[in-house]
Amino acid sequence: MTGDDGREMSGAQPGSSSTNGERNGAVAAEWVGRSLLAEGAVAPPAQFRMVLVSCLAAGIGLVAGFIAYLLYRLIGFLTNVFFFHRLSADFASARLNHLGPWVIAIPVIGGLIVGVMAKYGTPKIRGHGIPEAMEAVLVNRSRIEPRVAILKPISAAIAIGTGGPFGAEGPIIQTGGAVGSLVGQIVHTTAVERKVLLACGAAAAMSATFNTPIAGVILAIELLLFEFKSRSFIPLVVASTLATAVHLQLLGGGPMFQVAAMDFGIPRALPFYLLLGGICGLAAVGFSKALYWMEDKFEKLPVDQLWWPAIGGLGLGIIGYFVPRVLGVGYDTIGDILNARLGLEVLLIVMVAKAVALMVSLGSGTSGGLLAPMFMSSAALGGGYAMLMDRVFPAANLAPGAFALGSSGSSFRGSLASHLHLHHFCV
Repeated sequence: MTGDDGREMSGAQPGSSSTNGERNGAVAAEWVGRSLLAEGAVAPPAQFRMVLVSCLAAGIGLVAGFIAYLLYRLIGFLTNVFFFHRLSADFASARLNHLGPWVIAIPVIGGLIVGVMAKYGTPKIRGHGIPEAMEAVLVNRSRIEPRVAILKPISAAIAIGTGGPFGAEGPIIQTGGAVGSLVGQIVHTTAVERKVLLACGAAAAMSATFNTPIAGVILAIELLLFEFKSRSFIPLVVASTLATAVHLQLLGGGPMFQVAAMDFGIPRALPFYLLLGGICGLAAVGFSKALYWMEDKFEKLPVDQLWWPAIGGLGLGIIGYFVPRVLGVGYDTIGDILNARLGLEVLLIVMVAKAVALMVSLGSGTSGGLLAPMFMSSAALGGGYAMLMDRVFPAANLAPGAFALGSSGSSFRGSLASHLHLHHFCV
């Protein structure tokens, strides 16, 4: 006999109490199951997969934290070797070198090494890392080659350690993403889970580099995942938290830039901030177009790609000889700008020279991050803007450090359209 839903029922007598009890129990169980699924309850296998991904994210976070620390030390070691001829892994500012004209040769050497690595290793070490991670998610089903995880941080350390005007954040984000992708491939996860693990590696790398776990999570959501769901948010938080813990243990706490208390001048300074935001947006668009133009010029050179980074290094060396502050990451210069220690003329020189050096170096196809140099140029723009407005409107009494901080986030938002990430990073 069949029931109303068309399923065959038991052949027991209708009056059998045991049969009725079993049938009523089955119906009740089915009703409860359907109700739970209708309310969005997660089935046990899905719960297991989330726990598995979260555990993998924890390991990825720890590994990414150690990789960020090792990269930081390697950059310091190479900077000391090339610019100061000493064996030390402490972070040093390349602008303090006393090499004179010989400083021009250092970026050329670094560019030649990176060119060889790109030609005979993998060309995917070129660039600043974030677009490459996005490409892996959008095009390659979140798969990144193992050699990228090895060669990308090494090439970036060589480029930065020999004076490249880059930051370490882009390469370490790509490296962290590569670690997450490799873990996903080894464990045979699904494409969606592999994407989450790749994003966990990128978020952990960002968190471990700058001690900014919230910004790391938002970066991964905005640029890699394009979703805000528990299946991805929980692993991201786990990875970023553990990576930050590694940073605190190995590099100590506190913000990367020690900035004195400043008056943002709200609300009286709002019109000046609005104008600065428009200027930063135009500057970001102009820089992007100039960078693409430079890349096109290098592609038209009648020489092998192996030599492009060395040619870019020559241009960087010449600029660095006259404006030493463009060499290396430049965290000390960013700190000076945020604390208003530099005059208007110096800020304008640093802004233009750093942007041109970055355009020439990155356009040549070398390896390095984009965040730190854009922060320096845009912070110089904001600080210089505030000083100039103070000269035109003496009663405005604007704080150069506040405008430098605001412009440093605005320009990068305009370049990568990562709004919340840069907001939390600056805060």
